[in-house]
Amino acid sequence: MTEVVLFHHAQGLTPGVIAFADALRAAGHTVHTPDLFDGRTFATVEAGVDHARQLGFGEVVERGVRAAEGLPAEVVYGGFSLGVLPAQQLAQTRAGARGALLFEAVVPVTEFGEAWPAEVPVQLHAAAHDPYFTEDLEAAKALVGEAAAAELFLYPGDRHLFTDSSLASFDPDATRLVTRRVLDFLAAL
Repeated sequence: MTEVVLFHHAQGLTPGVIAFADALRAAGHTVHTPDLFDGRTFATVEAGVDHARQLGFGEVVERGVRAAEGLPAEVVYGGFSLGVLPAQQLAQTRAGARGALLFEAVVPVTEFGEAWPAEVPVQLHAAAHDPYFTEDLEAAKALVGEAAAAELFLYPGDRHLFTDSSLASFDPDATRLVTRRVLDFLAAL
């Protein structure tokens, strides 16, 4: 089975993020869920982003990098929205990365290096009309065009954080499909 590091979104390490990780664990994978906000959660994305801004986005990324330091190099890095920042940096720069799972966000590959590593497969998942993700769509398409093994999955709707069962934005049908695709991805590694 596969070892995964899954970084939470701007609202923090919510019960919904834990539930998603638990679904992967139930399939036999080892999933780490570092808390980049020291136990704090936020009622809205905006409040969480404000907190991340106060910490410094660079600090949030560094907390993610530090959280992965004690783990084997051969892991899959995943992140939801804000959590994509440390996940993408680690997938692009840490030797041995087995894959990347980017949910509802992506940054241009050049943010963390010159190119996406050829040996690192990646899946991207987002709602087709998510106002947060539409800003990232060009970067997502560029990544898919550049990476040797990449898939972009767009789901109906405009909900951000639709895979978090503890939030009002939760979409159970789309989340079941995301989970199945993620499990297939992990099984293929």
